[in-house]
Amino acid sequence: MSAPTTATTRTAAHRRLGVFAVAFMIVAASAPLTVVAGGVTSSYSVTHVTGIPFGYIVLAVALAIFAIGYAAMSRFITNAGAFYAYIAQGIGRPAGVGSSVLALIAYNAMQVGIWGMFGFQVSSFIEQKTGWASPWWLWVLAGIIVVGVMGVNRVDLSAKVLGVLVALEFVVVIIFDVVSFANPTEGFTAAPMTPGALFVPGVGAVLAFGIAAFMGFESAAIYGEESKDPKRTIPRATFLAVCVIGVFYAISSWALALAIGPDKITDPAGITADQAGPPLFFDFVAAHLGEFWVDIMSVLFITSLFAALVSFHNAVSRYAFSLGREGVLPAVLGTVRVRSGAPWAGSLAQSAIAVVVVVGFAIGEIGWDPASGPFPVLTLFTWLTNLGAFGLVLLMVLVSAAVIGYFRRDARDVGAGSRLLAPIVALIALGAVWVLILMNWDVLLGQAESSALTYLLPAILLVPSIAAVFWALWLRKARPQVYAQIGHGAEEQLAPHLGAEPVGI
Repeated sequence: MSAPTTATTRTAAHRRLGVFAVAFMIVAASAPLTVVAGGVTSSYSVTHVTGIPFGYIVLAVALAIFAIGYAAMSRFITNAGAFYAYIAQGIGRPAGVGSSVLALIAYNAMQVGIWGMFGFQVSSFIEQKTGWASPWWLWVLAGIIVVGVMGVNRVDLSAKVLGVLVALEFVVVIIFDVVSFANPTEGFTAAPMTPGALFVPGVGAVLAFGIAAFMGFESAAIYGEESKDPKRTIPRATFLAVCVIGVFYAISSWALALAIGPDKITDPAGITADQAGPPLFFDFVAAHLGEFWVDIMSVLFITSLFAALVSFHNAVSRYAFSLGREGVLPAVLGTVRVRSGAPWAGSLAQSAIAVVVVVGFAIGEIGWDPASGPFPVLTLFTWLTNLGAFGLVLLMVLVSAAVIGYFRRDARDVGAGSRLLAPIVALIALGAVWVLILMNWDVLLGQAESSALTYLLPAILLVPSIAAVFWALWLRKARPQVYAQIGHGAEEQLAPHLGAEPVGI
């Protein structure tokens, strides 16, 4: 009889990831080159605030404080569902199930949304080099196949591929930074790195834009079951990633301001519509390094997007695995390939969702006026990535509350700073950022005024999540054994937890 190809548990052989491997997965999700060439340039163009570099420092500090409580909890909970498991054990099982749906929608939105930018960039690059105006969705569907194949194989393979891509991204952005600091258009100034340049009208939009650059840093715990020593690997990888991301983006956005000129880059009349966004970055590269480097950076811009796609795909498949293993979703999602330990069913499900959404947007493009701008960027990318960031920030707010609830019952020798003070500060800070995102929703979507879309997108995220809370309450009565496993699927001994319901139930 042949050996089984799937299982519902992982073995020690599946624990292949070390600190740097997990950190690469995290940084890949934030897509360094994409953030600098796309996110930072767009943030300057939309907000007209000089202090964007200092904004990254502020956000990095807030997220590092969040990571203190998050890391303390990760020492005691190892679960591929990460946030879902933390919230279930810290606030309550119904809140945990609601947050699991919130996470699935948010991570799917980030992953599928990035496909819009990926398809547009590949299509544009090929047209520039060959003259062939290929449809953007063609390259997206091809990419989904490649990411799907990687998703069902060993996670350390993905980590190695992402490690190479992220390293190359860092190299080219550092080259850009050095050239920018050496050739400041309006002279050298440290003004963008000062608090006074940030805390002006428009600071809310800056922080709302900036938080999206960090999305993915929180995903370390998702790889806990595949890490060599999760109690040490996950906290170290999280702090390493948030520090690297924060400092790197602050310096690179400062370099961009110097390259274009702080006055010009924030002047609404100083940059035309066709110059705004990524052209700010690539035009400077063309002027100071030549077209050869533009081509290299364009290709790495595409691979940067691809790296983020792989990382978010892995996050979605592991959330689905955790929920399937615990009976909240169909059990088939809770299986892994024996050889690789990869959640194959969750991976295939995420790929299927991406195909359905992309095909829907491709059909929706019919009748779109090209003069209005690139359809996949202005719709698929903008709508869904902002929706994803909106959901992930809310998840971090809930996790901050969960840390307090979890250690309230048993401090487990964790200091008050980690189990109480840091989570409270993070709860307030990230709660404020979430409110700012909601208040600046029109700005983030590029809308002049509110429309039905303004309310529809948050509803797509929040309504199913709230409905999932009631689903969990139904499970408590109708399927108590399933309910008992919620948030505890990776634990070897479930019994001690059955009689101790988390706070909030």
